[in-house]
Amino acid sequence: MIEDVEITDNEFLRQFELEVGDNMARIEYALQDRKIFLTKFDMPDDMEEQGFRDIFIKAVFDEVRDRGISLVPTSPEIAGFMRKNRRKYKDLLPVGISI
Repeated sequence: MIEDVEITDNEFLRQFELEVGDNMARIEYALQDRKIFLTKFDMPDDMEEQGFRDIFIKAVFDEVRDRGISLVPTSPEIAGFMRKNRRKYKDLLPVGISI
């Protein structure tokens, strides 16, 4: 099922990764205190066309929630997802940050 994806946290490169076949999507991040800044989103067109964009971002948001840290979406794609899903993920934003 497409909803059940497994992401990898590549700590060395500071990015979350999703591999599908020969393609890899990435969300780069920076950690600071108890916040994770999602700085860059990169996904091959093939994966976007198959509907993996929101699935990948949701998986990353769920991982951040599991870690108990705040999320700051600085990438336009990530911020757009946050705006569309504000109710579900607003608790991830640090105090004083609104999208």
